[in-house]
Amino acid sequence: MSETATVPTAPLRARAEIDLGALRANVRALRARTPGAALMAVVKSDGYGHGAVPCARAARAAGATWLGTATPEEALALRAAGLPGRVLCWLWVPGGPWRQAIEADIDVSLSGLWALREAVEGARQAGRAARVQLKADTGLGRNGCQPADWPELVAEALRAEAAGLVRITGLWSHLACADEPGHPSIAAQLDRFREMLAHAEGQGVRPEVRHIANSPATLTLPETHFDLVRTGIAMYGISPSPELGTPADFGLRPVMTLSASLALVKHAPGGHGISYGHHYVTSGETTLGLVPVGYADGIPRHASGTGPVLVDGKWRTVAGRVAMDQFVVDLGGDEPPVGSEAVLFGPGDRGEPTAEDWAQACGTIAYEIVTRIGTRVPRVYVNGEELG
Repeated sequence: MSETATVPTAPLRARAEIDLGALRANVRALRARTPGAALMAVVKSDGYGHGAVPCARAARAAGATWLGTATPEEALALRAAGLPGRVLCWLWVPGGPWRQAIEADIDVSLSGLWALREAVEGARQAGRAARVQLKADTGLGRNGCQPADWPELVAEALRAEAAGLVRITGLWSHLACADEPGHPSIAAQLDRFREMLAHAEGQGVRPEVRHIANSPATLTLPETHFDLVRTGIAMYGISPSPELGTPADFGLRPVMTLSASLALVKHAPGGHGISYGHHYVTSGETTLGLVPVGYADGIPRHASGTGPVLVDGKWRTVAGRVAMDQFVVDLGGDEPPVGSEAVLFGPGDRGEPTAEDWAQACGTIAYEIVTRIGTRVPRVYVNGEELG
């Protein structure tokens, strides 16, 4: 069935248009950069705000052989939607749905003995071996097993494997500064990863995949590719760091276009305060446009006074505070009809701002801009048919 939604004839208050054709092209471009490695499409956080299930299907169609999620609930939702193949989830807490994940043939990541022991118990309950991947903390300092504890984790995992309770399918880690080429931590983490791989493999672990590369490493650090690369933000057509290059520099195209319909256009005199706190006051007689989205929809309040919006062919800027449900732009005397499109961000080829422009305006990263767009904004999928 096509993932393309029917576009309503009446304009929506707001919409996030998701170009699945662009996503498929991005996956192919990323695969071309990693000819010796398989590709994992990371669809955590509802596909970085784009919709996990439609994006997972599109990525699969374009050749992604793995899917990745943070939580087991996200992974189980992919299975419930009928998505087959390898799925890895890595953010577990005690008492998680181990048995359900094992029964659904989901690979579960383990960073410590507590997790291994819960996975083993889940395997006993399920009556089948758990597919597990051991995660090494090579220097990021978040999840993952510390080098000092690695031998014990490996040894206990091998004992569980010998007992038929687990199958060790992967060894992996995550880079801290891959978006800063030349950062000394990159080489240090790679050295540590190779050491930890050598220990595990020397003890008898035979993983299907070894992986450490995230989006920036996939794009710029071929020495990190190993057997599998994990592409998240790049798959959605956003550069993991503007210092590395624009999406176009890497052959990528942004997948999400966020727009809204102007809810009101009105004249205002000079000296008129706009929105809470009157942090913006009109400098003279002007026209104002009301954009009916706000921080409840994921529009950053930090964009107050800075966020760019394309209305009637011109860039405008958020005038005053972003409120919960709406914000205002100063149209400078222009009078587009009520219902006219206000484009907050998109690929940029129609002159509209990009997610990176919003990130710069808010002092954050483009990952946050797309991921935070809320559920009040419907996702409308276009180019959902795979044409070959």
